[in-house]
Amino acid sequence: MEEASYTKVAQLRTVAQLRERFAQLGIEIPVDETCLTAEAGSPLAEPIRIGDFEVANRWCIHPMEGWDANPDGSPSEYTLRRWRRFGQSGAKLIWGGEAAAVQPDGRANPNQTLATETNRAGLAALLAELHEGHLERNGSLEGLLVGLQLTHSGRFCKPHDKQRFEPRIAYHHPLLDNKFGTDFEDDSIVWKDDELENLIDSYVAAARLAHEVGYQFVDIKACHGYLLHEFLSARRRPGKFGGDLEGRSRMLLEVIRRVRSELPELLIGVRLSIFDFVPYRTSREVGQPMDYSELIPYDCGFGSDPDNPLAYDLTEPIQLLRMLKEAGVATINLSCGSPYYNPHIQRPAIFPPSDGYLPPEDPLVGVWRQLDVVRQCKAAVGDIPLVGSGYSYLQDYLPNVAQAVVREGWVDIVGLGRMVLSYPEMPHDVLTHGKLTRKLVCRTFSDCTTAPRHGLISGCYPLDDFYKRIPERERLIAIKQSLDE
Repeated sequence: MEEASYTKVAQLRTVAQLRERFAQLGIEIPVDETCLTAEAGSPLAEPIRIGDFEVANRWCIHPMEGWDANPDGSPSEYTLRRWRRFGQSGAKLIWGGEAAAVQPDGRANPNQTLATETNRAGLAALLAELHEGHLERNGSLEGLLVGLQLTHSGRFCKPHDKQRFEPRIAYHHPLLDNKFGTDFEDDSIVWKDDELENLIDSYVAAARLAHEVGYQFVDIKACHGYLLHEFLSARRRPGKFGGDLEGRSRMLLEVIRRVRSELPELLIGVRLSIFDFVPYRTSREVGQPMDYSELIPYDCGFGSDPDNPLAYDLTEPIQLLRMLKEAGVATINLSCGSPYYNPHIQRPAIFPPSDGYLPPEDPLVGVWRQLDVVRQCKAAVGDIPLVGSGYSYLQDYLPNVAQAVVREGWVDIVGLGRMVLSYPEMPHDVLTHGKLTRKLVCRTFSDCTTAPRHGLISGCYPLDDFYKRIPERERLIAIKQSLDE
């Protein structure tokens, strides 16, 4: 796959050059000239209250899966190492660690972590490893808030075979069914209402387990095309879990209400894809959307403009944010789209994964879109703490922008995803030294996604010495070379 022709962030040597590039693209993103340390009064060092808990700074680690748990859902050495590094990061909000399936059929791969009673010891080991890493770096657990992300993968379930989907869907989506080879006539894979009642029980049981193990909150995951996100666009589904926004959000809100009722002392967060675009075709060329011309007005997206589903419409998403706040959700982590079918909006990058496509826009536009949408949501919803996503592509300038957007009230907390795989200590280094170790900065090569797409574990193969040394690296290199032939 050829590289896109956009100016790379690494080629921009000064903040002035970055600002000039923003101007060329017609986007406005605040960026500070220098990074402040905590001692010098960095906005990123300010505490923030989530529920009754005071989180000690404004850095968050997003859930980052490694596709590397053991077949029984317990953590492997790779899983434990990653969680220790999350703890060493210096971030005081750890958003779920990684997605844990609430029942075995909901796994996105056969090596996904399970939030089931059979893995009680494994969940405890992950939390202990994270705490040890945090103590090692920071000397105290004060102000550290750690959650567990709970999920069912829905359309993207692969519980038995890394290459074979076993979908359980909210409704038949005409484009996604086509893209992923789902039989549009097979209604046996569509969840029935009474089955969903049992699934809600599984979420509640997983939340209770997380609480008993020692996690301080759970994330009821509703993003990236997984089940609870898919329900938000289920206008075509009959019955009480589809149709209007009240019906489409019922599944998510019922889980939240049950957890709040049965575990009132457990905080709840929601990671939410706040808007979506139509699916894009997998290609070795510049990405193109699937043909949606016969589907206008487009009724298969959440936060999509029905007249132009390559643009967002925040009317319903803002309504949902208010509904979540009223239901007692303590904090919301905003993302967008899906890595499976429109990754350029979800995780902007120059170098796409093997199942992606060359970016159809400068990735900085994708960064701006996410930051600006969070700004709009923050202005509309008010005092519920919002975590922002999409920062990794800013690379060397990530802390400069993070500091500025927190100061200006665009977002409350800045989340790190792929960046933490190559450089987990970034929050600590920024708040302690006011600078980065440039050689560790993620350049969004997307190997961390290409590897699991081909049955390998995920990690930063280009920059993390640990992954450079394992046998999977040579296999990944060979896979990438074969794709380019």
